[in-house]
Amino acid sequence: MDARYVFAVEFRIPTPSAELRLDPATFETKLYRAANPPGEDGWLFFRDNLWRGAVGDEEHMCKIASEKLGVDVESVEYRAFETDDAYLDELKTEIARDLDQFNADSVSEVLSKYFKGSLEVR
Repeated sequence: MDARYVFAVEFRIPTPSAELRLDPATFETKLYRAANPPGEDGWLFFRDNLWRGAVGDEEHMCKIASEKLGVDVESVEYRAFETDDAYLDELKTEIARDLDQFNADSVSEVLSKYFKGSLEVR
């Protein structure tokens, strides 16, 4: 069972003195975040941080990414949720256990609300 969130992040590397300069000073790369197993602590990352296939609060996500990466993250863009069939099945089962916490009537509605069309099954 395997799943991960994919983000595009742009970060800046600060120069320690006026004598040094980077060109470009910002870089873009992909950031992968492992998805916690459904039902375990942290599994609701998507509910708390995504909305309609985008980052819900970019400033908050930049702060988290900056702390974790140790660089000044200037932007975070959600790109995809990559998963295997086993993880997706478990995710759907766990969502179905308590649709009220998602303010939804079906599992499909929950997946659409948070991931939109960004689910990629490998």
